[in-house]
Formats: sequence, C-alpha cells, structure tokens
Amino acid sequence: MSVVTIGTQQDFEEKVLKSEQPVLVDFWAPWCGPCKMVGPELEAVAETYVGKAMVAKINVDDHQQLAGKYNVMGVPTLLIIKDGHEVERIVGYRPRKDISAALDAIL
Repeated sequence: MSVVTIGTQQDFEEKVLKSEQPVLVDFWAPWCGPCKMVGPELEAVAETYVGKAMVAKINVDDHQQLAGKYNVMGVPTLLIIKDGHEVERIVGYRPRKDISAALDAIL
C-alpha cells in the first residue's frame, strides 16, 4: 500500500478518524525541504506496515483548517492517530527507524 493523499475534510474523517488501523498522518508543504526528505521514509514505512497501519499525507497549504485543528505549527509534523485520537506527534524530519519505533510503540 502506498501513502494515501487526503483531499477533503470528508476524506480525513473517513480514512483517518474512522480507520480501524492506526494512521500516521504527514502534515507537509510542497515548499518544505525537510518534507521532501521525509517523503521516501514514509513510502518505506507504508510498505513495511501494510495491514497494520496506514500512512496519509495532508498538504497544509490546501488544508489550513485541519492543520490548525491539530495545532500544526511547523512542517513536517507527523501525527499517529488511533481510534480517532492523536496518540503520538513527531515534529521535523526523522529517519525511518524513528518513525517505525513510534508506530511499533502503539501497535
């Protein structure tokens, strides 16, 4: 499974908040250098956790209201959402092993 792009508020509610699996949500922006660095890490994480967790991306420029709701002050911000609630937050670039460790802790 690849990374899912969230296009609307309804997408977010259906694919993230109502997901039966934990969801790693990447709040990113196209102008953000560290966001471009974390992209391949997230693709690898998505492949590793198929069937256990989902990875989703939200462009903060297109979804400022969602970013505000989750107090995203910088990008990239990675949230792990489980059962509709934020359970972990990672701000800034982190390597794959750190992202995987955060997911493993809640699985």
